[in-house]
Amino acid sequence: MNLLVLNLLLALAWMGFNADFSLGGFTAGFVLGHGVLWLGRPLYPTQRYFRVFWGSLGYFLWLLKEIVTSSLKVAASVLGFGEKVQPAVIAIPLDARTDLEITLLACSITLTPGTLTLDVAPDRKHLYVHAMFGGDAAALCAETKDSMERRILEVLR
Repeated sequence: MNLLVLNLLLALAWMGFNADFSLGGFTAGFVLGHGVLWLGRPLYPTQRYFRVFWGSLGYFLWLLKEIVTSSLKVAASVLGFGEKVQPAVIAIPLDARTDLEITLLACSITLTPGTLTLDVAPDRKHLYVHAMFGGDAAALCAETKDSMERRILEVLR
């Protein structure tokens, strides 16, 4: 059985035993169930649940930080005291191969203010991105690959 489903069932059982059908009751049950499953992880040596769960949480928090910092950068530029706008369309070579990896990367880029994913090359080896601050295309490409794409691939592979 998938450990995520088992964790959700443990959370529901906790809610039932405590007759607390609230978000707090679910959260407490999920955290306790996660702890129980973590203690029993030697029983599931092939499961990637914990690595994917914590990696996804880490990626979400990192992406949230990137969204906030990019928003501040764009706002400063719009108000006239930030970096000068230098729009550019950049082809970023992809290490991501599956539809999920490419889609998650494209959506993450689009969510970050100042960047917009335009298209994926037909051979799926490049992602075309419009950047508001694209003065140094090589640096932007390297930064995207080293931070965003690397983090996505670490979680999904």
